[in-house]
Amino acid sequence: MVSLSKLVKERQYPQLAALLLLILLLVFAAVPGYLSGKWQWKQPPAIPTLKELRQIRSQGLNIPGWQTVEQTEHTIGERKWSLQTILKVGANNTDNKNKVILLLLPQNGPADQPQVEWSEVNSFWQWDTAQERDVEFTVKPPAGSTVKNDVLVKARFLRGSTKQQTFSVLQWYAWSDGGNPSQLKWFLADQSAQWHKHRAAWVAVSVQIPMEPLGQIDTTWEQAKSIGQTIQTRLMQGVVSAVKS
Repeated sequence: MVSLSKLVKERQYPQLAALLLLILLLVFAAVPGYLSGKWQWKQPPAIPTLKELRQIRSQGLNIPGWQTVEQTEHTIGERKWSLQTILKVGANNTDNKNKVILLLLPQNGPADQPQVEWSEVNSFWQWDTAQERDVEFTVKPPAGSTVKNDVLVKARFLRGSTKQQTFSVLQWYAWSDGGNPSQLKWFLADQSAQWHKHRAAWVAVSVQIPMEPLGQIDTTWEQAKSIGQTIQTRLMQGVVSAVKS
């Protein structure tokens, strides 16, 4: 029979491992600032594209192949998002089924971090969610980008429905050389960037594609992936990453 003291020790191992990982992350983040006399959590490196990021909130995002039908600044949770309705160029403007809703929350300052955006979006629309899964897509870096290799983006893909309408939803945090719906993944990317005196500037992206009531989101995956690739590429064009002059 396993003794109680042994069982307690065994259960402590995962907690100790997590604690050690956190300490290592703090050490790696702190040592460069300590040696230079500047603590990075008090004075993080500047974001060269901060002006462009802030403009998204008030102006939305110009997306190749799509036209903006309407764009407003809207408070969701405690933050102001760009709420943008877009329409594929050439599509029927009178058919709401062709109109995609795009929510964008850009980083607002050097110390601004992702928080609980996905929960706030769900609460804002009062969705019943289902069929949630992780998906991936890749994009090629745009001309002039400092990124050389294809960029892998992971995202949340789910169905959000109300009594009035059903959407397939694609959500992720976009940065210059990747994307992920996890705040922790962004944090690690940003710490790595700060080690090299850069930043992983971010934009929270939520794409909502109208679909048949309570249908299967797999039927919209190709469309969602195409839109996701276009948005990620557009954000990498001098919005979340520096572009060579």
